[in-house]
Amino acid sequence: MQRDFAAAIAAGRAAGAVAAIAAVIAAAVVTPVAADSVARAAVPGDPARGEKVYERCEGCHAIDRDRIGPRHKGVVGRKAGSIDGFAYSSAMKTSGLTWDEATLDRFLQGPTRLVPGTRMGFAGVPVEQDRADLIAYLKKAGE
Repeated sequence: MQRDFAAAIAAGRAAGAVAAIAAVIAAAVVTPVAADSVARAAVPGDPARGEKVYERCEGCHAIDRDRIGPRHKGVVGRKAGSIDGFAYSSAMKTSGLTWDEATLDRFLQGPTRLVPGTRMGFAGVPVEQDRADLIAYLKKAGE
C-alpha cells in the first residue's frame, strides 16, 4: 500500500494518492478493538465470583458506606459523582456518566482513561471475565 501511495505521488496522480490514503484510513477504522468491545458486552457475569474480585476494591470502598472511595450500594444506575457529602474530584462530578454495565466495564478497564483527573488511582481490572463478574456482584449487592 505504501508503494502504491509513493508511486501515485511520484507520478503526479493525485487521485491515486487520495485512493491510497482512503485505503489506509479504512484499514485503520476497522480494528479488532471494536469487535472486542462488542464481544465484551456479551460476557455473562457471576456475582459469586464477583464478590471475590470485589476484595481488590475493599482497600478504598465498601458496599454500604463511604470510605476513601464512595459506597457501591446502588452504583448501577447512579449518576457518577452524585452521592451527597462525598468529596468527588471535579472530573468525576462533571463527567456526565451514569454507571450502567457498559460504562462500568469501560471505567474498570482504566479509570483515568475514561475520567482523566479522577482521584481513583487504581490501574483497573484487566481481565474481561473479572470485570463482568464484578459488575454482576455490584448489581446484586445494590438490590
